Amino acid sequence: MIKKSLFIFLFISLITTSWHSLHSQEENDIYENRSSFWSHVRYGGGFGLSFGNRFFGASLSPSAIYEFNDQFALGVALTGSYASERDIYESWVYGGSLISLFNPIREIQLSAEFEELSVNRDWDFLNYPDQNYWYPALFFGAGYHADNFTFGIRYDVLYDKDKSIYNNAWMPFVRIYF
Repeated sequence: MIKKSLFIFLFISLITTSWHSLHSQEENDIYENRSSFWSHVRYGGGFGLSFGNRFFGASLSPSAIYEFNDQFALGVALTGSYASERDIYESWVYGGSLISLFNPIREIQLSAEFEELSVNRDWDFLNYPDQNYWYPALFFGAGYHADNFTFGIRYDVLYDKDKSIYNNAWMPFVRIYF
């Protein structure tokens, strides 16, 4: 009877210990995977503020990328801006973008970014019709990369001078990711 009780006790202890050890390992693996994922995520973005005689403008563009390795990263960004010139117009622009970054060597960064923006302009000048439309942009860029900082130039291959919110298809850029 004592041998049987001891055997049952050891068997239950072994099962319980094994189950607890396995369960703890699963929790550790989940935690490690989460930690590993977040250790590859970088945050950045941009903001702007401009004002002048009868003019005001503000913009906010948070973004995040996931670095797969030292050469390749993918990310997303949100964009929102407001601009107005008293008695001329008021404009709201918002949307998002997908970006891919490639570093063939440490100092050079190539990029491709697809951006889709909703443009809403309310004109108070000369009875211009209000404008509400979606505008796509596809940028290809190249820049000098050092640590978290990149500066360079990009080109919008879908540029339409009548609908774009940008003055030119060529644009300089600065990227900082932490």
